[in-house]
Amino acid sequence: MADQAAIDKVVGSLHWLGHDSFRLDSSQGAIYFDPYEIKQGPEAALILVSHDHFDHCVPEDVAKIQGEDTVILTESDSAGKLTGKVKALVPGQEVKLGKIKVNTVPAYNLDKEFHPRANEWLGFILTVDGVSIYHAGDTDYIPEMDHLRVDVALLPVSGTYVMTSEEAVRAAQAIGPKVAIPMHYGAIVGDDNDAKKFAQALEGMVEVRILPKEE
Repeated sequence: MADQAAIDKVVGSLHWLGHDSFRLDSSQGAIYFDPYEIKQGPEAALILVSHDHFDHCVPEDVAKIQGEDTVILTESDSAGKLTGKVKALVPGQEVKLGKIKVNTVPAYNLDKEFHPRANEWLGFILTVDGVSIYHAGDTDYIPEMDHLRVDVALLPVSGTYVMTSEEAVRAAQAIGPKVAIPMHYGAIVGDDNDAKKFAQALEGMVEVRILPKEE
């Protein structure tokens, strides 16, 4: 686990672009998670795409930040929709790109049919600048989370297609990150109240930072 100063620096360089989409301005360049309805931004060194639903795999948004050297890591369904330096992965793999390390983990639903386990869609653990960041993707609180140990956890909180804020609280308690950040609200489903409930329930247990949406 990283020290608090390193974690604070990385979280300070993390920008929530709405929904499940983030940009991390790292020492290795700009890293994006699930770019969706984004404006122009810094050219990406790395883009991570969790699965091929319309609000996660968007070729038009990827094109806004993609350069000749941009690497895209995703799963096979999304890989078929994207071009360039695209690598299709399944859960349980590790990729190293210079000083960046990416581990893929499962992301799926337990009690709904939107994200079947059999699809082998992805969550990501990105390690950069000595800090590990877990982007859960679209998922419920699944048993695999009990074995994760990360510095920062980006967790969906809206319910309907993913875990509710209450389920996300249990996930955060199991993972035990230094910082938890809610996502998957404010677009399509969920609102600020889901993020606030998540933060309030974890008060005194896990530090929660609700990032402002970058316009």
